[in-house]
Amino acid sequence: MVDYDFDYIKNKFIQYAKMNTRSDENSNAIPTTKGQVKLLKELVSELKKLGLVEVSYSEKDAYTVGKIAANIKEELAPIGFVAHVDTADFNADNIQPQIFENYDGQDIVLGHGYTLSATEFPSLKKVIGQTLITASGNTLLGADDKAGIAGLLGMAKYLKDNPEIKHGDIWLAFGPDEEIGQGAKRFDVSRFPVEFSYTLDNGNPGDIAYETFNAAAAKIKIKGTVVHPGEAYHLMVNATLIANEFINQLPTNFVPEESRDYQGFILILRNDGNVDHAEIDLIIRDFDTDSFLKHKKLIENTVKSLNQKYGEGRVSLKMYDQYISPGDTIKKHPYVVNLVHHAYQKMNLPINHVPFRGGTDGNFITQKGIPTPNLFNGGANFHGRYEYVTVENMLLLAKTLTAIVTEHVKLDNKRDETPLTR
Repeated sequence: MVDYDFDYIKNKFIQYAKMNTRSDENSNAIPTTKGQVKLLKELVSELKKLGLVEVSYSEKDAYTVGKIAANIKEELAPIGFVAHVDTADFNADNIQPQIFENYDGQDIVLGHGYTLSATEFPSLKKVIGQTLITASGNTLLGADDKAGIAGLLGMAKYLKDNPEIKHGDIWLAFGPDEEIGQGAKRFDVSRFPVEFSYTLDNGNPGDIAYETFNAAAAKIKIKGTVVHPGEAYHLMVNATLIANEFINQLPTNFVPEESRDYQGFILILRNDGNVDHAEIDLIIRDFDTDSFLKHKKLIENTVKSLNQKYGEGRVSLKMYDQYISPGDTIKKHPYVVNLVHHAYQKMNLPINHVPFRGGTDGNFITQKGIPTPNLFNGGANFHGRYEYVTVENMLLLAKTLTAIVTEHVKLDNKRDETPLTR
């Protein structure tokens, strides 16, 4: 049996990390940047080299997909894995990955006056002795999510090199614009015919996140009435004071600075105005669907009560959902998570259910009918100059994905439907 290709995973990560694939929320192009197109088309070539079939890139949704064809006769539900090619809103020009073999646990001078401190970032102690990859100080690294890409390709190469390993159809999908929440909204999942899938976005080995925030945004506009203050009695309506009154009716402890784990919040992003007019921008985040709906209703009722007090049309509200947690759907299909439990146990990984305090492509793919929790990619300090990943963790991801595939062969006909708990 051929072992996992350590150098292949390392080299693919470095090759892709050097490519500027930063997404752009101000662009209307699909995808939003040309660098993403370049990498997505490069992945078409790589998947074909690895023997995948039905490989394609679509200009409509900007996803690259391909299939590792089943090598068993038994009917088996097809499964999928998803990684995104874009990087976050941080400098991504001229990324220069630095490699530190057999990392010794000490501080690392990145360059440009910056140091990756083992004291400031104690997670570095977990990767002593491994092959550490960092950026050079003035850019991000792109481990989110190019570590996921490299690990996924590592699994594909291992299955190609070891055709005796039995598996069903496995679909791979690589998408754009995850960091700005646009890519998976456009994903045509008819190109991804799987029963369930997994994103490989952030996280430590052993993590699994099947719950994220439910998310909504709201804009409140308030019309005041301007009158000379010397003649304002029972005439002036101060929009700024109404804005303050609105904010004061929100729960005082339901804020980000008091929120962690599975707790939600309302965040006032902007409160701007004068006597004549005022505007409030806010977001709502909550893991619990009932609580999420309750806080949306609170916003609506507060606006309604202010209009009853100051006159209809004085306060207007525009509120819309940004994404919905996949948790409620995935709880109806517990095998999707329990399969991962079995694979983690096989790999001697701790099973760590984590709340994903944001959104992932899995939110939108789940809404399209494919239950999609998130696993891990093994990197750390994402979205900035202190990002790092180790080749060993990306290789561990490749092994873990293989374990999921092989456990699925064993368990699909006798699925573990144990109800999920946090």
